[in-house]
Amino acid sequence: MKSFQYIIFFLSILLVSTCGDSTNSSTDTEASTGSLEDQTIEISKAQFDGDQMQLGKLSEQSFQSMVQTTGMIDVPPQNRAIISSFAGGYVQKTPLLVGNLVRKGQMLATLENPEFVEMQQTYLETAEQLTFLKSEFDRQKALFDEQISSQKNFLKAESEYKSALALYNGLKKKLQMLNINIDAVEVGNITSEIALYAPISGSITKMNISKGSYVSPADVILEIINTDHIHLELAVFEKDILKVKEGQKIVFKIPETGEEVYEAEVHLVGTSIDLVNRTVMVHGHLLDDENHGFAVGMFVDAQIITDTSKEPALPDDAIISVDDSHFVLLNTSKDESYSFLRKEVTVGASYNGFTIIKNAGDFSENDLFMVKGAFNLIRSDE
Repeated sequence: MKSFQYIIFFLSILLVSTCGDSTNSSTDTEASTGSLEDQTIEISKAQFDGDQMQLGKLSEQSFQSMVQTTGMIDVPPQNRAIISSFAGGYVQKTPLLVGNLVRKGQMLATLENPEFVEMQQTYLETAEQLTFLKSEFDRQKALFDEQISSQKNFLKAESEYKSALALYNGLKKKLQMLNINIDAVEVGNITSEIALYAPISGSITKMNISKGSYVSPADVILEIINTDHIHLELAVFEKDILKVKEGQKIVFKIPETGEEVYEAEVHLVGTSIDLVNRTVMVHGHLLDDENHGFAVGMFVDAQIITDTSKEPALPDDAIISVDDSHFVLLNTSKDESYSFLRKEVTVGASYNGFTIIKNAGDFSENDLFMVKGAFNLIRSDE
């Protein structure tokens, strides 16, 4: 008798267990096959107000078509100066460091070379000879005109005078190019040093010399950059270049320094393609003409705005993405409680806090949507 009772007990446990699994399986299947489309969500007015939810309508918003590009901060050629010397020499003075500000005409360095002395000596000697040769040329010309002297003597005097004059003018020009004071040389003040002066105002960005080092005429001694007027040099891919025109707005940021956005304008569009990268250079001017502390060579991430259009849109917070689908909450009632119908939408581009609703025709202009607080409602009800 007891054995029969045990059998009945175990069969009962087995039956309950089997029914429970079947029920759970059925529930899981129903949940997994349920759709978010057209499901209704109801919330109380107290919850709506307490969570600071908001309603709003579809609205026409401006959306911009952009060309994505990258580039760098640069300056015009006239704002960049490479300093070198017309003659070699040993560095005697170099009081500046990278980062120092210099004014146009400021002394940058001095070079010393015995050749500078020899050049000035030759100039003085030639100047002295020139006085005599000029006098002799004038005398021979007068005698030749009166047919007293031969043409040979006249031509010889003329040749010697003009040769000396050419040498004199050439040496004078060389001394001027070396920044040697001609007036001082002509009174006998000969120097063994020449000075290099800043051709523009700006800051020192390269310094390739030190005291005592020898500088050849082809060597780059230092570089000066004036950042009073900086610009953008952007590389636009070939496929996008026909969209870019002069006068279009550019928005850009310096990724390494933060998320602050700056504005510029397309000033020039290149007419040749880099055959390696298949890009065209676009030159942009900053709208406020301030450098904001930018350093030449900084990398920029930029967008060129090529077109602007009006599109129906909702705030980004009104749209919730679930897997590959996008949903909004359409208000159907707001009496004692709020009722919302979950509707799937097709979205487009997002800009300035709004997203394009491509199927806006499915809704009326008076429809209200949950524009703040929709995320928690949709996610909690999945």
